Amino acid sequence: MEKIRIDDLTFQYPLSEQPALKGVSLRVEESEFIVVCGKSGCGKSTLLRQMKQALIPYGEKTGEVLYDGERIEELDAYKDASEIGFVLQNPENQIVTDKVWHELAFGLESLGLANSVIKRRVAEMASYFGINTWFRKEIASLSGGQKQMLNLASVMAMQPKVLILDEPASQLDPIAATDFLNTVYRINRDLGTTVIISEHRLEDVFPMADRVVVMDQGKILVCGEP
Repeated sequence: MEKIRIDDLTFQYPLSEQPALKGVSLRVEESEFIVVCGKSGCGKSTLLRQMKQALIPYGEKTGEVLYDGERIEELDAYKDASEIGFVLQNPENQIVTDKVWHELAFGLESLGLANSVIKRRVAEMASYFGINTWFRKEIASLSGGQKQMLNLASVMAMQPKVLILDEPASQLDPIAATDFLNTVYRINRDLGTTVIISEHRLEDVFPMADRVVVMDQGKILVCGEP
């Protein structure tokens, strides 16, 4: 079943001389693990942000992005928040509270879920991601790898159907990066969550991928099995 469909998408930032995306078309099936790669500035981040309503950049756009058959711009805000998870490149840019446990609960509180549901999901995520030992810590005391794992756990607490990650391991040390990427792969295999990830550590993510999208100068050069 198709989760995301991109049809002939062209996008240009204001004051930019060249489009960041040029006629991009892509289909993403349910439970797929998609790796988007290419050199810096090729359009990876711009493409990923087009798939999350709250993160669509401002600019001139033609073509369309559909989620479950609906245009992403017309998606219900609750559905966008709960079903499409996004992990940013810098761990610091996504954290909004000061305690680990509160960060896990924050997104669920924003969705207006019952307190009993929030407590159960927070407990499940703390266990699944191995956060139990630092559950009550101040976030400022965590390592970069722990902060990014917390971001991932906070997003997954909302039980998204699609998980989008924009170079999430780029600011982590090699051990933390490998641990983080293995966790993303486990989410895909255990929960059936559709994963779309841009990443430079291709030796880590190629074995995980169902398909690889190679981009250059705003275009998809090739899309196929790794």
